[in-house]
Amino acid sequence: MEIRKLNILRALAALIVFFTHFSDITHWFGGALGGGSGAYGVMLFFLLSGFLMSHLYLNTTFNTANIIRYFLARAARVLPLYLAVVIGSYWLTQNGNDLLYTIADINVLIGHLLFLHGESVLWSIPPEIHFYLFFIVLWAFAGNRKGYIYLLMVILLIVWYMADFPRIYGEIADIPYNFFSIFRAFPYFFLGVVFGLCYQSFKVPKYLKSHWFILSLCLIPLLYPQFTPINDNDKYKMWLSYEVLFVMGTLFFCVVFLVPDNNRLLANKIGDFIGKISYSLYLLHMPIIIQVEKLDVNIELKLVIALSTSIVVAYASYRFFERPLANLIRKLGKHKHITDPLEVCKNEQSKQLVAN
Repeated sequence: MEIRKLNILRALAALIVFFTHFSDITHWFGGALGGGSGAYGVMLFFLLSGFLMSHLYLNTTFNTANIIRYFLARAARVLPLYLAVVIGSYWLTQNGNDLLYTIADINVLIGHLLFLHGESVLWSIPPEIHFYLFFIVLWAFAGNRKGYIYLLMVILLIVWYMADFPRIYGEIADIPYNFFSIFRAFPYFFLGVVFGLCYQSFKVPKYLKSHWFILSLCLIPLLYPQFTPINDNDKYKMWLSYEVLFVMGTLFFCVVFLVPDNNRLLANKIGDFIGKISYSLYLLHMPIIIQVEKLDVNIELKLVIALSTSIVVAYASYRFFERPLANLIRKLGKHKHITDPLEVCKNEQSKQLVAN
């Protein structure tokens, strides 16, 4: 069953990143919407990823067939466009073109391909891939030991907080790596997993549900460095603040659990559309904004051109590249030799009952 409200959260996450980068690059509103505030959009993406992984997989059988399906589905969702952008960026950079992202040499390229390093917005893909791998551990516990999932996540959160999020980055054989970005992202995945675990079992009383909880989304701009009431020393902590994790988790909970499913602002065709192309929009908007900034027009027209072009390019990428390749990859998971033994057993039992 589709949770349509998640589409608008994806769309919102991508648009937060877009407007942040547009503000940074063009100094729109004096750069007030920038200052690294795109982090809040990426946090939403990570919360959504953890939630969906938990919701879709932790109640399914942990076996080889389902694990293969899982990896194929995740690869189909993330890898085609990421690899195309990375390889395309490297090729363009080597030919003196800055149309995409700067990948200076073969070692930086290898760092991207091994999910150890990421330039610009590409930094967020390695934590996503590493979480997909770590999720297998959580899934293994999910059968009869879900309590261990909570315990493991709490222990890791405490360890990373006490260690002040270990800043592990550098180079190995001239290949760059950055595990700091992975450590700082994982708490958002973890919190999403908790929400996903509780989504089906946690029944919110009807009197607690209200369309007014949509106002919780207003908490996001209050976190922006230019608007936040917190002290100057804490303005730019963002990823290193569990207070921010609490706020982002609160608004995510309000939207997903407390706002009624029929809320028109959260369940509509525009949100569905932007949500579907959100990954393409996220990966491709930055080069477009940089090129639009070079135009000799006023900043409002630059915004219209950059946003409309980003949406058109993202849709074209989704429609003609991502979705066809994703469907092709997912078909591998439907191969007749990749079947769930539990489902086979159920089908055989059903046939016997019909025969009797």
